[in-house]
Amino acid sequence: MEKYIMAEKLAQIVGKENIKIDEPMKNHTSFKVGGPADVLVTPQNGIQIRDVLKLCKDNEYPVFVMGNGTNLLVRDKGIRGVVVKIYDNYNKIDVDGNMVTAESGALLSVVSKTALKHSLKGFEFACGIPGTVGGAITMNAGAYTGEINDVVYSADVIDDKFNIANLKKDELELGYRKSIVTTKGYIILKVVLELENGDYDVIKDRIDLLTRKRTEKQPLHMPSAGSTFKRPEGSFAPKLIQEAGLKGRRVGDAMVSEMHSGFIVNAGEATAKDILSLIEIVREEVKLNSNILLEPEVVIIGEE
Repeated sequence: MEKYIMAEKLAQIVGKENIKIDEPMKNHTSFKVGGPADVLVTPQNGIQIRDVLKLCKDNEYPVFVMGNGTNLLVRDKGIRGVVVKIYDNYNKIDVDGNMVTAESGALLSVVSKTALKHSLKGFEFACGIPGTVGGAITMNAGAYTGEINDVVYSADVIDDKFNIANLKKDELELGYRKSIVTTKGYIILKVVLELENGDYDVIKDRIDLLTRKRTEKQPLHMPSAGSTFKRPEGSFAPKLIQEAGLKGRRVGDAMVSEMHSGFIVNAGEATAKDILSLIEIVREEVKLNSNILLEPEVVIIGEE
């Protein structure tokens, strides 16, 4: 009953049309697995996001903030509490000269296309990263020798006291797969990127090249959460996994991709339990083979 009461309170902030009760999280993650969230909320602006978070805190009700679910593994019994999905209704992008302002729910691929349209270079690396701007800042996302830290100018955030503040790049505490979001629990609302003027054709060629590389080398045709493991110091997770003979290893329909061993994929009707079991097998086998303990890059949440 508590979730229905909470849903009514949240509806006063975001409207009933932006509330779902007992919503299957498999519909909101790229892994296509996960049990129901008690309440799923899709706010339309930064004030609503702040007010939703404050309402949950004031009512001592659990809350989890997500982007578009491309780096998320939800366990099979789902998530107790409120899930705030910053993607569906909060994804506008504006360009002013060489500065690109994107709401945190904007897809990196769309930001990349927008930068191309305005002949702005520096964001090509992100063209194929399947996530949002907010998620990219949260994990300091990167690919092909580029990362968000290279181009971010500032970000509007909700701090731990529910104040909305503007933080410059140095204040965001960006490191390898971490930021002020992961260390202090801040929430990214809006990001300003500082790009450079470039040649449209040169930028497009770079995007086309990186897109081909991804298509040829990564199992984009199968549900996954991208790279499953963080890069260990001095090595690479796919190399260690392949050397341990784990390519193609399965638990149920969870499988280490035969195309790219850094990806665990859903080969059919995998459950979160299947995927989690396979993650642990990979970690154990790699530790035995190379004495390196891999750490998951994917965010794991929910009840088992």
